[in-house]
Amino acid sequence: MFTDEALDSVSIKSLWRNSQQSAQDSRGCQTKAVHSAEAEVQTVSTTISSTQTDPLYQATEQLFQQNHEEPEPPGLKDFLQRVEDVVVRELVRNTRSHAFDGFQVNWEDHSNLVSCLHCLQHPSAVERGLHVTSVSWSCTGSVIACAYGRIDDGDWSTERSCVCTWNLDRRGLNPKQADLVVDVPTAVTALCCHPQQPALIAGGLYSGEVVVWDTSRTQDSTLVQTGMSADSHREPVYQVAWVPLQKKGEFGVLSASSGGRVLLWTVDSDQGRLALSAAYALVRQQVPHSSSSSFKARGSNTVGVTSLALSPWDPDTFLVGSEGGLLLRCSFSSKKPAAAPSEGQSVTPRAPAVFSFRPRSGPVHSIHCSPFHRNLFVSAGTDGLAHLHSLLQADPLLSLRVSDSYVFQVEWSPTRPLVFAAATGQGEVHILDLGRRSLRPAATIEQGAAGQAATCLAFNRQNAHLLAVGKTDGTVSVWQLSADLTEQSPRESSQLEQIANQVAE
Repeated sequence: MFTDEALDSVSIKSLWRNSQQSAQDSRGCQTKAVHSAEAEVQTVSTTISSTQTDPLYQATEQLFQQNHEEPEPPGLKDFLQRVEDVVVRELVRNTRSHAFDGFQVNWEDHSNLVSCLHCLQHPSAVERGLHVTSVSWSCTGSVIACAYGRIDDGDWSTERSCVCTWNLDRRGLNPKQADLVVDVPTAVTALCCHPQQPALIAGGLYSGEVVVWDTSRTQDSTLVQTGMSADSHREPVYQVAWVPLQKKGEFGVLSASSGGRVLLWTVDSDQGRLALSAAYALVRQQVPHSSSSSFKARGSNTVGVTSLALSPWDPDTFLVGSEGGLLLRCSFSSKKPAAAPSEGQSVTPRAPAVFSFRPRSGPVHSIHCSPFHRNLFVSAGTDGLAHLHSLLQADPLLSLRVSDSYVFQVEWSPTRPLVFAAATGQGEVHILDLGRRSLRPAATIEQGAAGQAATCLAFNRQNAHLLAVGKTDGTVSVWQLSADLTEQSPRESSQLEQIANQVAE
């Protein structure tokens, strides 16, 4: 028997359990309904998104199948079979054709073929009206040396001049202040930097002396000189060049003057002088005459030398040009005594001429041998023409009109077999390309006042993009050449070979 209190307790516990269960059921129903609704909506949305891709893929595949099953256009197959042999034959022929060899698209404007980098000048030389007579690059390609003198009439022997150098790689380059100025008591007529030692420069003077300067010396730059002796020249020296001697690594200085002598000097540093090693005299009656013409010398019995060139291919061969227009091939190994008095020289002069080319109508100012072909060289002078010669023929292979005035210097490009430059008396420098169909210059350099002649030029052999030009206004300009003028094109060497093999008319 339960008491009233026990019954009340049972009733309370039962009500509490029922209320707890009801609360749990209520919470579970609310959470489930909210959760299921949200999850179901998100899933349906994703399902719809994926079903939108299926019709596009199926439509594309059906379209591809329809196009694939369509028949080919009428006659297409027959046409392809009919022209196949002809097309294949033309394609094979094109692979063997050389019609477009060397063709390159020129993306640059023609005026951008050359651009001026520097305009160098020595104020004192400009004030005195001195001319730049010669320029030469150092063997490193960073230093440009220039000589001052005169190319017009006047008493050069009483006028002082100088040699100046600029290092273009030097930070803070001052174009109006030379890095080095060497004072010279007379006009400097020729200049040539040493091929291996950047501090050495050989020069020729109007007085007939030959000098070697050492630019590394802080006090006196004169290393050695010939002085005025029986061995030295008596006339202006128009050309100097460094020549390799028999002893490996040693070089001598070769000089040529209007007195008709070509002299080879060795550097005697101990004695502080240039010692005469060999002498060559050009005498009129010993000059071989070409079969096509005869040479008529004027005045003196000697042949005044105005230009000189060494062959880079044959160490025994050198070329000379004369005041009277004579052009000669000479040999260092000649043993024939010269028909000229020794005049007290320590070395007996020899007659070096072995072959004569067709003479020009005036002085030959410049000769330069091709660095790409052993038989080719170019010459120029007062006739305004650039003559392309072969060592094997008396007549020129080609003559190009370069200027209506004098041509003072010509020089082959060190990187382009068919390109050379010419400095003219009209102040222009023409860069000519023998590979062009037109004989007009590939580029023309014009700068400075009108009437100022371009007297000299020099390509930089270490940096083919640089060309130095000296003028009568006393300035030396350094020009940058574009790739069109410096980079060799395909088959260019073979084109030069074809020119060399042709027979002169």
